[in-house]
Amino acid sequence: MAATEGVENKGAELAAVRRRIEEISSYLHIEDKRNQIAELEKSTAEPGFWNDAAHAQSVMARISGLKSDVSAYDDAVQTLSDAEVANELAVEGEDPEMAAEVERSLSSLRSDIDELELASWFTGKFDSGDAIVSVTPGAGGLEAQDWTEMLFKMYLKYAERKHWKVTVNDAPPGEAIGLDRATFTVSGHNAYGMLTSEQGVHRLVRISPTDDKKRRHTTFAGVEVLPVVPDDIEVDINEEDLRIDVYHSSGHGGQGVNTTDSAVRITHLPTGIVVTCQNERSQIQNKATAMGILRSKLYELEERKRQEELDELRGPQQDISFGSQIRNYVLYPYQMVKDLRTGVETGNVEAVLGDGDLDQFVIAYHRWLTSQRGESRRS
Repeated sequence: MAATEGVENKGAELAAVRRRIEEISSYLHIEDKRNQIAELEKSTAEPGFWNDAAHAQSVMARISGLKSDVSAYDDAVQTLSDAEVANELAVEGEDPEMAAEVERSLSSLRSDIDELELASWFTGKFDSGDAIVSVTPGAGGLEAQDWTEMLFKMYLKYAERKHWKVTVNDAPPGEAIGLDRATFTVSGHNAYGMLTSEQGVHRLVRISPTDDKKRRHTTFAGVEVLPVVPDDIEVDINEEDLRIDVYHSSGHGGQGVNTTDSAVRITHLPTGIVVTCQNERSQIQNKATAMGILRSKLYELEERKRQEELDELRGPQQDISFGSQIRNYVLYPYQMVKDLRTGVETGNVEAVLGDGDLDQFVIAYHRWLTSQRGESRRS
């Protein structure tokens, strides 16, 4: 009888799981996404669809992202249905092996639902798409350049964990150590939505490797995260407003990348925005990539003008210095990484900086942000 009561308790848990899945279906707009998939797939069969390669790739990426969300939801629903049937059989037959199978399904469902909940947070216009990430040295001189490279490598590792593709656009070396700056494009499902958590100032405290007296130094770097603006969104750029300079490449790149004056710097004269790219093999490719980054920056600037109080794309701008950081990385006198917005912290600094173990911070930030938006709507 005790075993049967245990099985019956699983039925209550399964009912709770079903309620969560139904809520997530609403958050994720699953039925709307099914309709979007059908419409987009219909458009791919239209004559001339593949003539515009960039647009076609954008549509196919959108279909892939939508299908990923719908497939994950459908898999969770199927797992739940199978578990409910197994639970009925376990209760009727008082079968402990079947009850164990139900518990395994519940464990899998909990993990699947956490992933679905995460996806439900990314409902913004660009959240599901690619991101342009820039890391810039702040206060700290040469130390800040070294810190910039450390953050750059951390994000490369994080992208590898998420199975995202990274294209390095610009990463020139610093004066003696580290990087003068780093700009890279991250391509993958929900890349922009996830990485918005990294927007802001990052503070490092450690014994400086360049200080002969082995003193403790505090260093800063700023991280900017922008969406890759799709080609079908119009951004007005007047060629007469651009100054385009070509110079000798000096950053990371493939074989032969530094043999010609292929690097490109584009200055948008009305705004003073400067973008550079030097990691492609040709001047034409570098210019095209730089123009893409400029489009994103100008689009974001226009969004800021339209949304003075609510900056959904970028967040408030801050000085890259003490008192404005979002996360502290302390290597001495103790080891700890702490996010100042959510309070999440870990003593395993190597896992964060060396292995890109950032999900604990990224997920906590988006859970916190979702709760903040909920409280704002209620007030």
